[in-house]
Amino acid sequence: MALEVDGKTIETTENGHLVNAEDWTEAVAEAIAAADALELTQQHWDVVKYLRDEHYNNAGNEPNERTILKDMAKKWGSKPTSKDMYNMFPGMPSKQGRKIAGLPQSTRKGGY
Repeated sequence: MALEVDGKTIETTENGHLVNAEDWTEAVAEAIAAADALELTQQHWDVVKYLRDEHYNNAGNEPNERTILKDMAKKWGSKPTSKDMYNMFPGMPSKQGRKIAGLPQSTRKGGY
């Protein structure tokens, strides 16, 4: 599978994750989200950037749903519900968010 972004072919796995993490750009994230029928809002970007930061600056950390909720509540000043997060990322915030963030497919099991 592949995406065409800015005149470049970006290879993805059968599940839509980047084959080469270095191919990630915000334009690539937009293309991945569009393939999942998502339009990224600022809150989506907050989650995507948070997941990238956790992965690259915290030894490959893969935050679970509860941790994402808590950390976004701190950032946004109000606590989102699980329903809010699943409305944003119907394919599971931690998993679909990682895909849009250009990170490897999650190796975690379960949501919490």
